[in-house]
Amino acid sequence: MSAGWLPAAQNRGHLYRDRVRPEDLPAAPGQVPLLVSAFYAARYRHSDRSVWRQRLVAGEIRCNGQPLRADAPLAAGDRLVWQRPPWQEPAVPALTAAARVFDDGDLLVLDKPSGLPVLPAGGFLEHTLLAQLERLWPGARPVHRLGRCTSGLLVCARRPATRAWLSAQLRESTAADSEKGEKRGCRKLYRALLVPGVLTLAPGETRTIAVPIGRRAHRQLGWIWCAADGSEPGDRSARSSLTLLEHRAAADLVQVLIASGRPHQIRIHCAAVGAPLLGDPLYGPDGLARAEALPGDGGYRLQAWRLELERPAGGRLVLEVPEALGF
Repeated sequence: MSAGWLPAAQNRGHLYRDRVRPEDLPAAPGQVPLLVSAFYAARYRHSDRSVWRQRLVAGEIRCNGQPLRADAPLAAGDRLVWQRPPWQEPAVPALTAAARVFDDGDLLVLDKPSGLPVLPAGGFLEHTLLAQLERLWPGARPVHRLGRCTSGLLVCARRPATRAWLSAQLRESTAADSEKGEKRGCRKLYRALLVPGVLTLAPGETRTIAVPIGRRAHRQLGWIWCAADGSEPGDRSARSSLTLLEHRAAADLVQVLIASGRPHQIRIHCAAVGAPLLGDPLYGPDGLARAEALPGDGGYRLQAWRLELERPAGGRLVLEVPEALGF
């Protein structure tokens, strides 16, 4: 568990490297050429073309190694580098040795605190679990992700072969066959607080959710994962088993077993059946994403509390963390 916080601090900036692809350019000859500002506005939708022109004037962008000071047309194969100046990252929970749940010298499982992003994204570069891992457990790298505001069991490994083995398990895990009592592959159990008064389940009763998850348009990001109908080529099948643990006045406490590893699967599936996570600003009752919110926005309670997986050298590992406050 986290014993403190890393205060908000200025990072060292970052280099964003991109290459212009033929499909980025106008389809027909004679059309208006693709300008640098248009390329970046389409690639990084947090800024419009006027902001990218200002960055050009400030000397932050290079093309094929040469600094640009004004908008210019691009050709296929051009290499662009945006040297983003340092910015202040928000405070995040600090990892300590107490976060270690299991460690055999290769496989490392941590109890990730809510509020700590695993990898750089969404304004976080150095205030991440990845950066803190190097300080506490050199060589360890995350095998999978948990959402920034999701707490609980996160699997890491030091050897690349172990990471590949575990990543395959976690990516396409298979739930246990409850009737036969068989244990196969990986089982991931979560606890969550849902909007109350929607689920018609009795305590102990389970509902299977098999809503596909796919990419759909999003105003701020360009696209985002959300509930889908299976009509698009990129839509992915997904399955979750939701068990009601307790009806409460303020929230329904549920346990969720996921049998696939899709992005934001629990948040999307619970919302798709009309019972979104309590306080989730992104996914509404239809499982679609709100245009004004982002995946890293917090407010919901979700904990990865139990994990079962096969170890590369053989044997099954079963781990749990204590229920977080409020579950």
